[in-house]
Amino acid sequence: MKAVPKIVAIGGGEIRELETVAIDKRIVELTGKTRPKALFIPTASSDASGYIDTFEKVYGEHLGCQTRTLTLIQNPPPFDEMSALVLDSDLVYVGGGNTYKMMKLWRRLGLDAVLAEAASRGTVLSGLSAGAICWFKYGHSDSRSFSSNPEWDYIRVRGLGFINAVYCPHYHVEKREVSFSQMIARRGGIGIACDNNAVIEIVGEHYRILTSAPNGKAYKLFKRDGNAVITELSQNSEYTPLADLLRRG
Repeated sequence: MKAVPKIVAIGGGEIRELETVAIDKRIVELTGKTRPKALFIPTASSDASGYIDTFEKVYGEHLGCQTRTLTLIQNPPPFDEMSALVLDSDLVYVGGGNTYKMMKLWRRLGLDAVLAEAASRGTVLSGLSAGAICWFKYGHSDSRSFSSNPEWDYIRVRGLGFINAVYCPHYHVEKREVSFSQMIARRGGIGIACDNNAVIEIVGEHYRILTSAPNGKAYKLFKRDGNAVITELSQNSEYTPLADLLRRG
């Protein structure tokens, strides 16, 4: 029997400062294991060593996981080794950074197919910013900010497509409201925007919005009459059918 997909997409927040720790605890809880194997994939940050140390402190020392890291930038492991590491993990956490660069490399190495297999097995798939965008069909991305062009603008980046929506992280804190509305008005699709410390948790055919701070909110956007309509998503301990969220109106 096919396992139920579990995805936790975090809008932002400082994992190092334990700002998202209530969400991180929920990610661990979703595995159903007392000491789960937690895999960190820091591709979007170019495998930044400080980020790896932070993940090990939070998920290892603080939350009691068996942590491991999949680094791909310098010397990526052979496909079989990479695949075995991912599929042996109870949860995958993808870090923030350059989404476009990350997705391009994942597809070249075949990691996209491995993560699809992990999803079908019920591995908890999670992450923050770029690590949240990647699970969706598209994302509102600041990948061009990593270039030398001071006139960069947000772009729509293609993700893995596990959820048929467009994800926008850091919605208010980075003042993405106008740009994301324009993207939805121009290109269509269902938009899901999360503030820092806000998360959409998807388990099978249901979802809910959780936060680790009072100001964390989430929104749904969709196109109507050439404009983007924005509605706030209610925070609820109960799950709501995902089909309702992915429907216009």
